Amino acid sequence: MKIVKINKNKWAEGLDSLAGSYSLTGPVKEQGCHNFKKLNKGQLPDFDFLNTKLSSKSSVFPQSEAMIEYNLDETADNHHIMKEVKKDYSKRAVIGMRPCDAKAILLVKMNFDTPDYKDPYWLNAYNATTFVGLACDQPATTCFCTSTECGPYHEEGLDVLLSDAGDHYIAKALTQKGEELLACAKWTEAADSTVMEKKKKEAEGKIVSSVQTDQLKNKVTLDLYSAPFWDDIAFACINCGTCTFACPTCWCFDIQDEVKGNKGVRMKNWDTCMSPLFTLHTTGHNPRGEKTQRVRQRFMHKLKYFVDKYDKGIMCVGCGRCVRQCPVNIDIRGVCDKMNGYEPA
Repeated sequence: MKIVKINKNKWAEGLDSLAGSYSLTGPVKEQGCHNFKKLNKGQLPDFDFLNTKLSSKSSVFPQSEAMIEYNLDETADNHHIMKEVKKDYSKRAVIGMRPCDAKAILLVKMNFDTPDYKDPYWLNAYNATTFVGLACDQPATTCFCTSTECGPYHEEGLDVLLSDAGDHYIAKALTQKGEELLACAKWTEAADSTVMEKKKKEAEGKIVSSVQTDQLKNKVTLDLYSAPFWDDIAFACINCGTCTFACPTCWCFDIQDEVKGNKGVRMKNWDTCMSPLFTLHTTGHNPRGEKTQRVRQRFMHKLKYFVDKYDKGIMCVGCGRCVRQCPVNIDIRGVCDKMNGYEPA
């Protein structure tokens, strides 16, 4: 794997070179927080953050995405014919995503790229994207990535991993796509490979939070489902959905039609299992009509159902967003430890 040094006085110049071949997305500070936005010409990603409010998941899985459009005007030749909305799947690059978010995209990919079904919208965007990660040298106190098979220098899911070394970045190309991006930016100066390994160990040593997951696979699903602690966990929940919208591994979506006049569009929109409408049947029956049932579903999905179905660890990368943003301080770390240690009476 190629490792190069990028002097910060050549950073902007390299990004300008990339902008000629890639559509660039990076962290931008707006209204007091960082989120991923498309970078305008000459705009640099702002790396002065611990983590973004939302993950970079939207680069391949937009919060709202038009899929099909149609015309209901019966005087038109193409009335009532659904047409796919044209998409731009030219090369794009996400610059500065955290390693936990890169691993999260791979977990989400398991839902959209299966042996039985492959979502063309998701996969076309994923295949067009080069993922450039920014290692996390100062993890937040709510980060617990090292106990979710991840870490501040985790490489899985990335094409390039950047590490801030003061007056320069160290860039490690992890895939062919990564090497092509570095070449396009004309970042070619060789770097010392041992520096990144040292920084990795230092960063991992700064992780102060953890969860226990070693017993989840062995737990009986119905025992956890019937555990007595769910009412206590759900007591404070207001079903706002913040946890699910902030989560980089949540993949639920709804499909809705929006019609204005004679023209309509079919949209794919993020959805949340925290909403009472999420499981509402047309009959009026709702199998998760109570708040406790919805809270239990969220944690059981991430920490038990996913574990049993995929055997790939938990459906969480330890980014801590839900911990930091929950308005009533529900903490997935405590829930995970309760589930991991639970023994039925």
